[in-house]
This record gives sequence, C-alpha cells and structure tokens, in this order.
Amino acid sequence: MKKGESKKQSSKLSFSSLVIPISLVVAFLIFNFIMGNSSNFEGNNHDNSPLPGNFLGIIYKGGMIVPILITLLLTVITFVIERFIAINKASGNGSVSEFVREINHCLAKNDLVAADAACDKQKGSVANVVKSVLAKYKFLEKDQTQTKDQKIASLEKEVEEATSLELPSLEQNLTILATITSLATLIGLLGTVIGMIRAFAALANAGAPDSIALANGISEALVNTAFGIGSAAIALIFYNFFTAKIDKLTYSIDEAGYSIVKSYATNHAS
Repeated sequence: MKKGESKKQSSKLSFSSLVIPISLVVAFLIFNFIMGNSSNFEGNNHDNSPLPGNFLGIIYKGGMIVPILITLLLTVITFVIERFIAINKASGNGSVSEFVREINHCLAKNDLVAADAACDKQKGSVANVVKSVLAKYKFLEKDQTQTKDQKIASLEKEVEEATSLELPSLEQNLTILATITSLATLIGLLGTVIGMIRAFAALANAGAPDSIALANGISEALVNTAFGIGSAAIALIFYNFFTAKIDKLTYSIDEAGYSIVKSYATNHAS
C-alpha cells in the first residue's frame, strides 16, 4: 500500500473510532439538558409527569436506556452521511455504465490513450481500477519475456488486486450499520422489559397503585421500543441501499476488467 493510501486509511479508522464516543457524549447532553429540562415537566420538576403533549419530557421518562439508543441513532445518522458522500465520490463523475461503455469502445479501437483520458475524466473507484489495469496492459505490450497466456493471467491478477484495494474503502463502516440493526432492537427490548418491570412493581404496591410510577414504567417501555425499532429500521434501510450501490460498482469493475482482458486477448491473438 502506498504511503498516501495508508494515511488516508488511518484517518478513516480514527474517524470511525471517534464517532461512537462523541455520539455518546452528545446523547447524554441531549438527554440531561434538553429532554430533562425542568420546563418540560409539571411543577418544573423532572421527577413529576411530563407536561401534556410535551414530547421531550415523554422521551426523558424512557429512563437511562434512552441515551444509549440516542447514541446508536446519532451513530447511524453520522455513518449514513459519511457513506453517502464516500460512495457517491467512488461512483465518480457521470454515469458509471456510460463510462464502462466508453472504455469498451476505446478498447475495441485499441485506443489506450483515449481510455486513459476517460479514466482521468471519470475518476472514482471503477476508473481507478481501469487505470491501474491499463497501465499493466501497456507494460505487457512491451514485455517480450512472457507468453500470451502468462500476460493474460497477469492482467487478470491485476484486476483482482486493484479491485481488492478499492472494495475495503467502499464497504467501510457498513459492518457498524449492520450491527446496529440488531443491537438497537435488542437494547430497545431491554428498555421495554425494564419499563414493564417498573410498571408491574407499581401495580403490586399494597393499596392504591402509584399512578406516577405506573405511568413512568409504561412510558419507559414504549419510548424504548419506539427508539429501538426506529434506529434499527433506519440502519437496515441504508445498509441495504449502500450494499446495492456497492454491488453495482463491483459489477461495473468486473465488466470493465473483463473487457480489458478480452481486448488484450483479441488484439494480440498472434
């Protein structure tokens, strides 16, 4: 790996490792100072019931599981924005399918200069792979030490290596989204169970049930359920969306690589 690529990869890893702790701090600040603001509750006391229709107060009554769920939601939003920017950048300028067709047209005429210029214009992951393979193509044309079959095998290997360098940057952080899909649901369920335990504990009191404790327990259960399912749904939707876009880019890379190898085999049939 080149030095520049190594630094770029390191900066991405440091960004990923900072997102969750920063989101956790922000989540607790939101929970304590915005949702837990005394003005959201009766008698300006957050130990009392939320004011009628006060959504922030209702969420605050979800208990200490809520900031964890907010952390997951903020993490999802951050990585969705980051992946959207990264994958759009990897798609390059203009249509990827049009670029692949242009490369095929240039290779049909054995015009490597035009193909190289198209890569510089397109940029992105597909163009990076094609440009790397074209450089290998030019080198092999001058190489007299290898047979045709060896050169074709060398081109195919170059396609695989160039693709393997591009794919990690495309798939980075998708594992986190996939994990949050399950994790948010489970943590939301944990909050729901804790809330129901408190609600039933209030009902179990001798004499008249504690209505405030009962309401808080039910609120805690429902808020955590909603937050958990909502965060998981957002993570799942965008995980599938980004996976589909990456699959499309991978297919384009494979198509372009196959075209270059086929072109070499055709143009150097003798």
